[in-house]
Amino acid sequence: MAGSAAFFDLDRTILKGASGPLLTEALVAAGIVPERPLPGQGLLYRVFDVIGETLPSIALARGAAIVARGWSRAAVVEAARDAAERLDTLVAPYARPLLDEHRAAGRPVVLATTTPRDLVEPFAERLGFDDVVATQYAHDEDGYYTGGLTGGFVWGLGKLAAVRAWAQERGVDVASSFAYSDSVFDVPLLSAVGHPHAVNPDPRLLAYALIRRWPVLWLDVPPGVPKLAGLEPFDIVRLAARTQLFPYARFDIVGGENIPRRGPAIVAANHRSYFDPVAVGLTVLQSGRALRFLGKKEVFDAPVVGPLAKAMGGIRVDRGSQAAGDSLREATRALHAGELVAIMPQGTIPRGGAFFDPLLKGKSGVARLAAATKAPVIPIGLWGTERVWPRTAKLPNVFNLTNPPEVRIRVGQPVELDYDDTRADTRRVMEAIMDLLPPESRERRLPPEEHLASAMPEE
Repeated sequence: MAGSAAFFDLDRTILKGASGPLLTEALVAAGIVPERPLPGQGLLYRVFDVIGETLPSIALARGAAIVARGWSRAAVVEAARDAAERLDTLVAPYARPLLDEHRAAGRPVVLATTTPRDLVEPFAERLGFDDVVATQYAHDEDGYYTGGLTGGFVWGLGKLAAVRAWAQERGVDVASSFAYSDSVFDVPLLSAVGHPHAVNPDPRLLAYALIRRWPVLWLDVPPGVPKLAGLEPFDIVRLAARTQLFPYARFDIVGGENIPRRGPAIVAANHRSYFDPVAVGLTVLQSGRALRFLGKKEVFDAPVVGPLAKAMGGIRVDRGSQAAGDSLREATRALHAGELVAIMPQGTIPRGGAFFDPLLKGKSGVARLAAATKAPVIPIGLWGTERVWPRTAKLPNVFNLTNPPEVRIRVGQPVELDYDDTRADTRRVMEAIMDLLPPESRERRLPPEEHLASAMPEE
C-alpha cells in the first residue's frame, strides 16, 4: 500500500518572505553575479513579499537559466551553502514543529519549489528535508550551466508533474499526501493532494481556499490564530498595551528587563484575580513580545471571550482528561517555535483561607514544560489585582478613577531548575514567585470573616 508524503513550498511558506534577496547576495559575494541588480529586481522582491508570486516574477525566474549560462555549478552550490545559514533565520516559527509532526507520522517531507535545486538543496539539508523537487539547470560535463533545464520548469502544472514523477518513483500516493503553499499558481498541486493547506496565502489563493474549504494557516503564529493584512489579533491588542488606558488601576512594574526579547520562555505568575492576565499581559507586551496564555477550558468555552482567547493564541487546558496532554503538546510546540508561554501554576484562584496562605502551591505543568523544552522560567509576582477585580465581582471596578488601587508587579530572574524532579522544580518556581511578593504576603494570619467571603467565587 502506497504511503503519503508532505510537500512544502519555499518562499512565503517555509520562509516568512522571499529567498531571492539572500540567494542573490550570496552569489554576489561569491563573485558569480555582478553587484548591480537587474532593473526592477528589488521592486519585484518587495511585491513578492507583500502579495506573493506574480507573472513578472515568474518570468524572471524562468529566464534565470539563460542568465546562468557559463556559471560554475560547484561555485553556485558553495554560495548556496553560505546562504543556507542566513535563510535559516527566515524560517517561519511554526514550520519546524509542523515538519516534525509529519516526520513523527512516518511521512517524508519534501521541499517542492520553483527555485533551482542547486540553490536550495543546502538549505533543505539544513532543515532536514528528505528530498527536493525543484527546477534543475542543465550543465555540461565540465560542470558549467548551459542555459537550459534538465526536465521541466517546476511551476504550476510543471510542479504537479514533477511531484507526481517523484512520487511514482518512490511509491508515494499523491492523492493521500499533504501540500502547503502560499501561491495561487500551486492550485494544481494543492488540488491533487488529499490534504491541501493554504499557508500565508496570496489574495487569490485565499479566496480559492475559502471556496474549497481548504485549511488556511500562517506558520508565524500558532495554529488557529487568524491574520488580516499581516496582523494577528495580538498585534491589535499590543496597540492598547498601555497602563494609561486602565485609569481604574495604578501599576507598579519592576523587572520587565528580565523578560527575554527573543527566544522561548515560560512566564509563571501567581493567581489572585481575574485581572491577573491583564497585569501579566501589560507587563510582557511592554517588551514587544506576544504572549500565549494557558487557560482553563471554562474560559475557552465562554461566548465571546473563548473565541477571542483562541484567536490570540491561547492554549486550552482541560484537566483530568485526555485533552490535558494535548494542551501540554501545544504549549511545547509554541515554545519550540520560540514563543513566550504564560502559565499560572496554581491553576485557579485559591479559595477562602487558602487565598491568604503565604505558602503558594503549584501544579507540575510549568516544571514539565521546562523539562521538555529547556525554556527558561521567568517568575512574576502579582499583588493587588484582587482589589481591581474582586473574585466576587463579574467585572472589574472600572469606575474607581479617583483612588484606583495599586497593582504591584515584579519580574524575577530565570529560575534555576534541575529538570529531573518535577515536584522539586515546581517548588522552586513557586518559591521564586513568593520571593517577589511584598513582605505582607508572608504574614500568616486569620483574616476577618468578610475577607474570607471576598475570596470565595460568586455562587
